[in-house]
Amino acid sequence: MPADTTDTTDTTDTTDSTDSTVGTAKAAAALSDVAREPGATKPDAILVADGIRRQFGGLTAVDVGHLEVQRGVITALIGPNGAGKTTFFNLLTGFDRPDAGSWTFNGRSLDGIAAYKVARLGMVRTFQLTKVLSKLTVIENMRLAATGQRGESFLSALLPMRWRGQERANTERADSLLGRFTLDAKREDFAGSLSGGQRKLLEMARALMVEPELVMLDEPMAGVNPALKQSLLGHVKTLRDEGRTVLFVEHDMDMVRDISDWVVVMAQGQIVAEGPPDNVMANQVVIDAYLGAHHDSDISVEAEEQRLAAERNRGADQKETPR
Repeated sequence: MPADTTDTTDTTDTTDSTDSTVGTAKAAAALSDVAREPGATKPDAILVADGIRRQFGGLTAVDVGHLEVQRGVITALIGPNGAGKTTFFNLLTGFDRPDAGSWTFNGRSLDGIAAYKVARLGMVRTFQLTKVLSKLTVIENMRLAATGQRGESFLSALLPMRWRGQERANTERADSLLGRFTLDAKREDFAGSLSGGQRKLLEMARALMVEPELVMLDEPMAGVNPALKQSLLGHVKTLRDEGRTVLFVEHDMDMVRDISDWVVVMAQGQIVAEGPPDNVMANQVVIDAYLGAHHDSDISVEAEEQRLAAERNRGADQKETPR
């Protein structure tokens, strides 16, 4: 998606900074005794995955032994391109099926449960490439996300008195969320006319129509201009401050360091590190996963020639050594 070039000012509410500070402190306290190692046990895990494996032909895209996501914190899932992050998201949320493994949400197994049912249970996700319904208006996108709508059945649709009250309540909630995400001015616009960043906001607002406990965001900052990025950062923090759990995939390390309470690192389909942001960023395993194990080596032509010459000299020395 091309970068969002809409001139949008930072709409983050600075009055919420105290709540965010409190939320950060609570998350730090909850994670203070958690081991800084892959597969670490959490004191109150909302999502637990065991032995999740997914292969495509001869390629193993995901091979996660054990992962727990702590309730009420912001967890970042990072890793180089091709690490398996989005595939892992798809498996957890029912958009794909693993070849092996089990996972639970609030202690309930999600194995074999369809994606829409997973969302109804309170575990919703957004997508790297937004899935807004372009030919519907913004408010129609929002209303469509509400669950348990009585007017969805054929017979009930013929009896407006059975669903009009619920529709009014859904519309009021949708308008409240649009105001929170500064999309109220776009209420009657077609979703397809929104900028890339505004679509990200709409997708996040639409996800909240479900009243989720766990919000999973797949690269929420991709293609978003810097001004709108600050607004999105504020909204992600607010989700945690409201008591929700956030698990997000991101490549922007400044963002990860800024808002995440815990970081999980994937490489080649496996979890290779976990811990607080500063701890993970300094982890040599993480550095090697992103930059390669020989990232600090001199790979110039001159260095390669010197290496080959050294190997030839060692070979000559071995031949001259008397037996």
